[in-house]
Amino acid sequence: MLDTANAQLPDIERAIGQVEDAISILLGHYPEGVRRGLPLAQQPLPPEVPPGMPSTLLERRPDIRQVEQQLVAANAEIGVAKAAFFPQISLTGSGGGAFGRSTLLTGLVSSQTPVWSYGAQVNQPIFTGGALSGNLKLAESQHREELIAYKQVIQLAFRDVSDALIGYQKLHEVRVAQEVTVKDLQDSVDTSLVRYRGGITTYLEVLDGQRSLFEAELTLAQARGNEYQSLVQLYKALGGGWEQGAQAQPSAAPLQSQNIRPN
Repeated sequence: MLDTANAQLPDIERAIGQVEDAISILLGHYPEGVRRGLPLAQQPLPPEVPPGMPSTLLERRPDIRQVEQQLVAANAEIGVAKAAFFPQISLTGSGGGAFGRSTLLTGLVSSQTPVWSYGAQVNQPIFTGGALSGNLKLAESQHREELIAYKQVIQLAFRDVSDALIGYQKLHEVRVAQEVTVKDLQDSVDTSLVRYRGGITTYLEVLDGQRSLFEAELTLAQARGNEYQSLVQLYKALGGGWEQGAQAQPSAAPLQSQNIRPN
């Protein structure tokens, strides 16, 4: 079992080095090693996820912000298309009373023709072969499309949070159960040593217990790593932890704040 674990070390060290390079590039540095703090077994336990987290936390997610701005832009396009129906003229005259109507406005109001047109001085006559109506319908259709996309992204965000919460809860239970297993096996090994020293059993019983304990410890290390990764997924799904407020520092990243510091 020890030889099997040792054989896995080079591949694990390769993966560690590649992750360190990726972290360095992400921080804007050249590839370099990452300082470490406490070993995994001595890391503080992940924080408890508080009850009653508001769904407004999801508004910080980049994908929701993106489709939200696209929806705002599509809504603005409707305003632009509607505004195109209005002739662009001066409402007040350039001389005389400050509130006197302009000549163009007087002509438009008094005109009996169905088309708002007052010579070449009116920049945007209404009759354009249906182009203005078509542009408005297009803008409204694009707005409905963006609204549907916005709703879909919100639904996916809630699913991400649900999946992350389920994963974190179950992997937490796995880690707790595996800690109990390791504790029981450690007690068994201690008992075997006492029995061996008392001449009641052979050392083979001790070796067998130690082998089982070693396997359980490897499984526990993997369970701890999985739990921390699920915490990162929850942090990502929430759009940045569960602390409210733009200046709040999320408490859901113990590994980053205590263990990973760039050189």
